[in-house]
Amino acid sequence: MNSFPHALPRNLLFAPLLLLLTACGEPETGPIEVTWDRDNCERCVMALSDRHHATQIRGGKRNRAHHFDDIGCALLWLDEQPWKDDPATEIWVNDHQDGSWLDARTAHYVKVTHTPMNYGFSAQPKSTDSAVDFNTMKQAVIKQEAEYHASVEARLKHRAEEANR
Repeated sequence: MNSFPHALPRNLLFAPLLLLLTACGEPETGPIEVTWDRDNCERCVMALSDRHHATQIRGGKRNRAHHFDDIGCALLWLDEQPWKDDPATEIWVNDHQDGSWLDARTAHYVKVTHTPMNYGFSAQPKSTDSAVDFNTMKQAVIKQEAEYHASVEARLKHRAEEANR
């Protein structure tokens, strides 16, 4: 009977702390702020430093934002996630011209000579003669990765054969 009045002030002390912790969480949708040269790519662990090619994927059990240094890293990482086909998954990519965030699925992609992991695609908001859509770019990234792995396997096989001679 006496415990109720004593518990009330203690609970009131924790209320501001709870509100502060709730306010510090990331938003539930959209890209989050990047700490450039400190945040790392989820796939290759390279620091995000190129403000014109970074990507974020938001999804999964906790709807958390994941950072990537290149759209190629993002797509290959997402392909390994059990929630890859969840329609609520968001993909954001930097506009290569001004660094603003674009919805990756509606952005247009141009082939360029250099991106952080050399997948070679830069995003832009509008279509041009040389631009491709998201699905075309995604298939090109998957093909490039498969060709890279095949060439590595061929070199390893060749080295093993030479070592056995």
